[in-house]
Formats: sequence, structure tokens, C-alpha cells
Amino acid sequence: MKIRPVILCGGSGTRLWTDKKHHQPKQFIDFGNWTLFGKTLERIKNSIFDYPIISTNKKYIREIKKHLRLKGFKKYKIILEPAKRNTAPAILSSALIKEIPENQPLIFLTSDHLIEKTNLFNKSIKKYQKYLTDKNIFIFGIKPSYPSPDFGYFLSRWVKNKHKVLKFIEKPNLEKAKKIIKKNAYLNSGMFFLTKKSIINNFKKYQHKNFNCCLNSINKSKFKNNVYYLNKNDFLKCNTISFDYAILEKSKDINAINLNIPWSDLGSWKEICKIYNKLKTKYQKKKNIFYRPWGRYTNLYNGKNFLIKELYVKPKGVLSLQKHFHRSEHWVVTQGTPKITLNRKKFFLKTNETIFIPVKSIHRIENPYKKPVKIIEAQLGSILKESDIVRYQDIYGRVK
Repeated sequence: MKIRPVILCGGSGTRLWTDKKHHQPKQFIDFGNWTLFGKTLERIKNSIFDYPIISTNKKYIREIKKHLRLKGFKKYKIILEPAKRNTAPAILSSALIKEIPENQPLIFLTSDHLIEKTNLFNKSIKKYQKYLTDKNIFIFGIKPSYPSPDFGYFLSRWVKNKHKVLKFIEKPNLEKAKKIIKKNAYLNSGMFFLTKKSIINNFKKYQHKNFNCCLNSINKSKFKNNVYYLNKNDFLKCNTISFDYAILEKSKDINAINLNIPWSDLGSWKEICKIYNKLKTKYQKKKNIFYRPWGRYTNLYNGKNFLIKELYVKPKGVLSLQKHFHRSEHWVVTQGTPKITLNRKKFFLKTNETIFIPVKSIHRIENPYKKPVKIIEAQLGSILKESDIVRYQDIYGRVK
């Protein structure tokens, strides 16, 4: 039987934006003729998968249908939630639609993660399909490349041809993250693989109220043009709870599919800057290179309310002491050791370190050394032009 992909696509993406009123959902941000939701759809265009089911809300339905059309999906189903209730009700209601048989293998995918080496990802799914039962759950773990307090982790042990999950660690601090990585902890990617029958059994056992509310919401839903409109009154009775807390941390039959592949949730501008640094040869164009007395900058991509640049600060180069009224900035050092001024503080950053420059903060980059400095910069704001620079000091005589 083919695997039915269910894509969870209701996130608002406010973490990335200082201006919460004009934020863009992360899964739909155009990063340069590609989006994370589009990448997710491309990933399931494989013979092991059946047509997709997408769980979302009314706000995103037009964008979702546009993506489905662009990626050539003619067959699909959309589950429309009338309110946000986190991932447990979203997963359950998606699985309960009548056209899915109880022995159907389901894979739940996030719409806003970037996964490379998809051939290895799909190969692992196929490998473990034979181990699915009416009670167990497989979660996808990602081997961490560095410790981070921004993710949840788990520890597992090899038992009878499977990695049995022993313990979940929810967003540890940096020191604890370093320790558990040494114990071979994996990132909890938020993707799950199980059968419909397993979902039913686990929710009946651990989330009986939510099970009944979701079942009633599905049974009373309206279906039109491939869209299930869940019954609002019943769905609002669901508790707001994540699948992790509702089921994973209670069930005794959780296994892991541990992967060593490039993965990112692009949940911060630091991660986004790293992706652009990795792909910068694709974006670099001669017409976007601008020379300055301190070195040069290259505009890599101009998106909606954001601009990604690479700064090259030559040895002994010094940018002006400046501020901006209409933009904030995130910097990721990719080469060298720059000296940073941020308001009254002065300090050095090393490679891979990052800093946030708030709107109206006085700041400067200096390179006192013999090796050049490179920084990937993400500018966020309503005006992203050189005109939004107020200079206070400049060794090249540009202060009027």
C-alpha cells in the first residue's frame, strides 16, 4: 500500500519577524523562486507516496492551491481547521477522514522544513514501513551538526532492528544540549510515520476527549471542491496541545528513524543566512556587486520586506558608525574576526557567531586584521535602501 503524506501547513511564522502585524508565514516565503512548502510538495512526488492531504486554515487556502497547481498536483484533499488547536488535533482530524482505511500508513510532514538528500529520506521510509503496527509510532530524528537550545531532542537505543526512543528532552539549554549530543541524542524533527489505526488507538487511550471532539468535527464537516470544512463547534472543544505532549511523551511504543542528512527548519535569520551562504554562487551576479572604500557588498536576494547581502570587509576596512530608522539587521560571520560596535558596547565576533542589530541602534563593523572579513546580512524592514543610513563617523569622509 502506498504511503499517504499529510502536510501540516497552519503555522504563522511570527518568530522571524520583528513587525508581527506584517509577518509572512515561513512556509510561503519566496526565498528566490522557491518556498519551503513548494520543496515539501516536490519531496512527495515519488512513487512510494499517494496523493497528499494538507491540514491548514482558511487564511492560507488560496496560497496552498496555488502551490499545488504550480507543482502539478491535480488530486489532493485539504482539511480546513476553524481555529488553531496545535498539532495533536490537526494530526488526528486529518487521519480520521473516511476515505483513509485503518491500515493506511501515514507520514506527517511539516510544511516549513528544508530537507536535502531526499533519496535517503524516502529510502528510510520504505525500509521501516514493514515495522508499522496498530500501536507504534516512528519519529524522524536528525543528527545534530551543532548544539542548539532551539530544538527538542530524544535519546534512543537499538532494540530488535529498531531504534527505541527512551527519553525526550524538550529544548534544553546550551550546556545540556552539548551533553546529550555526546550521548548520541538526535533532533526531534516533528515528522511522524504510523498507521491510521495507531493514531486512533493512541488517541483513544491518551486523549479520549480530543478524539471524540475531532471525530464529531469530521463527521459533521462539509466537503466541497476537495476541501473538508471541519465543524467549528466540535473542533473548538478540542484542547490546544501538541502531538508531542499529547501522545509521544505518553506512549510506550515510540521508535526512531535516525537520519544523517542536511536539514533545517529555517526558524531563524541565522539559519536563513547560512542557507544563502551555502547557495550564494547561485545568487551572485556582477550587477549586484557594489564597491565601497571599506570593501564591497553583494545583494544576494531581495525578498518581500527582507534583503540578503554578503559583506566583504577588506583588511583594515572600517564601515561608518551608523544607524537605520526603518530596518533591523541580522549578521552571521562566515569568515574572519570583525570588531563590532553596538551602541556603547565594543566586542569581537568569531566565525559562525551571529548578532541582531535592532532598529535605530548605532553600530559599526571594523576589520583590524590582515585577513578579510565576510558577513551574511539579513535586513528586515519597510525601507531597505542605502538612503536609510544616518552616519555619525566615517574615516573615508562620508559624514556631511
